[in-house]
Formats: sequence, C-alpha cells, structure tokens
Amino acid sequence: MTSQPAVEIIDVSKQFGNTSVLNRISLEVRKGEFLSLLGPSGCGKTTLLRIIAGFEHQSSGEVRIEGQDVSGVPPFARSTNMIFQHLALFPHMTVFENIAFGLRMKKADQGTISRRVEQALALVQLQGYEQRLPEQLSGGQRQRIAMARALVNDPSVLLLDEPLGALDLQLRLQLQVELRQLHRSLGSTFIFVTHDQTEAMTMSDRIAVFENGQIVQLGTPQEIYETPRTRFVARFVGHANLLDGKITSIETPDRCMVELPGGVAAIQARPAPGARAGQSVTVVLRYERIHLREPQSQNSASSDNEVAVSVQELIYMGGFLRVRVQTTAGLSLVVDTAASDTARRWAIGTQLVANWATADARALTD
Repeated sequence: MTSQPAVEIIDVSKQFGNTSVLNRISLEVRKGEFLSLLGPSGCGKTTLLRIIAGFEHQSSGEVRIEGQDVSGVPPFARSTNMIFQHLALFPHMTVFENIAFGLRMKKADQGTISRRVEQALALVQLQGYEQRLPEQLSGGQRQRIAMARALVNDPSVLLLDEPLGALDLQLRLQLQVELRQLHRSLGSTFIFVTHDQTEAMTMSDRIAVFENGQIVQLGTPQEIYETPRTRFVARFVGHANLLDGKITSIETPDRCMVELPGGVAAIQARPAPGARAGQSVTVVLRYERIHLREPQSQNSASSDNEVAVSVQELIYMGGFLRVRVQTTAGLSLVVDTAASDTARRWAIGTQLVANWATADARALTD
C-alpha cells in the first residue's frame, strides 16, 4: 500500500429527487488499500460505490481514478470491476463463459481469454470447474466465480458490494480470510461495502463509517474501535455501555470526573479533546473492559473505578459469559467476562464488584 491515491472522492453529493443520499463526501483511497465503507442500510455507502463504478452519477463533486476525472466515463471504460451482492452469474453459461464474458466484450483474442480465465480460476482455487454451470456449484463456489469474473479484467480497483451477505456464517468467515489473502497477493485496491462491523474489522486497512450520507469517522480498525469520535460510532462498532452524564471537573488531559444521573457516584473517564467542565457527555465503556470479581477475592485488575453490583442476567456465549449487572443506585451495565469455573457458579442475585480503568471509559461530547 502506498500513500498515492487510487481513488479520489472530491466533495461528492447525490440527490434522488428531494432526498439527499450523499452530502459532500471527500475521501482518498490509497493504492493497494483495503478500505471498507461501513454503516447501516440507507446510509449512502452503496450509492458511493456505484458512483465510483459509474452505475450512478453524482449530483455534484468529482471522482478521480488513477488521477483521471471519470465523470461521464461509462462503467466498462473505467479501470474498476464490481462484485455485486447477488452475483448476477449467467445461469445458461458455463464457469468459463461467465468469467470470459468481459474479455469477449473487449474483443480479446481467444488465446488471451483462455490464459486469463485459467489465471483467474487459479487465484480463486477452482481449476477444473470450467465446464460446470452455476447451478452445479455451491454458494461459496459461485462467490469465487464472481470474484474470478471481476479479477480477469485486471482492474486497478475492485469494488465489492456486500458480496458475502447471503452466505451462512461459517462460509462467510472462510471467505473473509480468502478475500484478505487474495488482496495481499494481488496488491490491488479493494473498496468493500458492508453493514457487518466484524467483517469490516477483520479485513480492512481502514474503515469509513457512514451515517446519514456522511463519513463520521475514518481510521484503522483499532482507531475506530478504541477511540470512537461519536456516540453513533461507539454504538455501531462493537458492544459498549453508553452512559449519559456531565463533566464535573477536568483533573488532567487524560482524566476527568463525570457525574452520572440516579445518585451514582462520579466516575473517572478519559475526556475527548476539547472537553470542558459542565459539558454533557456520553461515557463509552466496552463490555470486555469491565472486570467482575467476588467481593472477597483480591483485585488484580486496575480499579480506578469500582462499584458494588448484583447479577441481573447471565448469557452463555461459548468462550465467554455476557453478564448484566446493576448497582444499588440502579445503573445497569453489561459485561463480557471469561467463562471461568468461578463465573459459571454465579447466579441471578450474586453480589459482585465491577471495576475498570479510567483509560477504558471514554467521555464523548459528539
């Protein structure tokens, strides 16, 4: 991956009638990058992907691919290829014919077609499937054929519109790994649309989080998860307790006191840049950053914040337990904790102590 942009989105907006779908989006996608556009349905991410591909035209702004303005350039003339969620394989064509279709439209000679189809099938590990029809393939194999059909044209930018959304969980997890490995082996630029935050975290170099037609945060998976900038990002990416409160004092640049409603004692949190005393904030506290212990056990974790709680609900999640606890003042917290022998003995009403570090409680001002 280099710092040179493969795709530049410059102040792009899109309206359908009176409805604004994209609102002045600006974004640079680096060459060789795996970028995910992440957000809920209707947030504008697929519309932006279709604009890059040339299937939609922006209402205003500019799209550049490899430094060239492609406004008005049809999809087949752009150095992009797109994999759709519903694949759109031709059911009456063999695997070979499906993959070769784009090359035939470009009037490539038969030798070139045969060689490049063979190379594309090798990339997706489906050599020997040339004469099968799509109906003779499994869901995962059809997905790989769609990838091969896109890759055979050697695009500089591969666009993927939720291509794994219709697959079952285990196959989706397998293809996530294969897509990431394919990206690394090719060195091409991938722009991937998804509403699945785990999928985006697993595969991406960077993630652009969309809300209501705007990018509300852009960063690495770690940056998005560890330092969300808004309540929406904190809620949409990962699992977090969101606690409304007010800053009573700024102790240091890395520590403030936040008063929570309902008689809960003030807690220590890490303030967002520019936060000030008296400001209303949302404290973000990830489920797995809270530690639970029995009152008589020794505390081995950081206890900048510590509060007595009782167990309200226990959900077995396989490798961990999801525990809903409540303080005497009525504050409810959800905690993900290891399914240890000790934790397995807990029951509704068990009295525990919850504690967490100041750095793990982030006070957002939005």
